[in-house]
Amino acid sequence: MTVTLTWHDVEGLARELAERFPGEDPLAVDLRRLRELVLALPTFRDEPDIATDETLEEIQAAWYEASSF
Repeated sequence: MTVTLTWHDVEGLARELAERFPGEDPLAVDLRRLRELVLALPTFRDEPDIATDETLEEIQAAWYEASSF
């Protein structure tokens, strides 16, 4: 069974980003690029335009926590 993630799955998206982009500094990624990275995840299935800056910032913070920095 394949996991499907939406904008509400902040922790899941963060783990996926940490796995797919291990060398990326999450705090150096601007919100526009972060949105593009999330949209490119193969497990992501949601409306592309409904993410708010607040949601993206939550994903960014969780991604930082999930990273091995």
